[in-house]
Amino acid sequence: MPGSIVKSRTAQRVAELLGAREGRQHLNQYGWVQGMPIVMATTAEKLIDVMGLVSIHERAVIIALASAENHQVQLMHVSMPNAVLRVVEAASEEATIESLFDLVARQELTEFRVKYWAHSAVAQGIPPFVPQTNEPACSYANSSGA
Repeated sequence: MPGSIVKSRTAQRVAELLGAREGRQHLNQYGWVQGMPIVMATTAEKLIDVMGLVSIHERAVIIALASAENHQVQLMHVSMPNAVLRVVEAASEEATIESLFDLVARQELTEFRVKYWAHSAVAQGIPPFVPQTNEPACSYANSSGA
């Protein structure tokens, strides 16, 4: 994106996705709206730490996670904790954000909670975007390149 400083492959891939009209339309199908925060994470980060960043925004967010092995970016929509959801057991303090992504890969929607949340939240995986047009550089799952 013009004028922005991109420091990581994850941020670069997300910027490519958001820079493509077709990519934004794909994200819209999974709850993304213009201006929604996107939290960047690495596989080893503690779930509780990432959810601390989610809490700061006080609204639903997209979490972007880059695989260390192949640099593919996985995306997940995470709601804010909500009193109407059943309260599930809090995740282990040792759980990583990668473990939530693994859980979401097996279940379409996942209720979860971290220690400091009184209520559960919902996580929904966002499938990889595969462009249907010739729009340049809009596949965030593309593992080639820098």
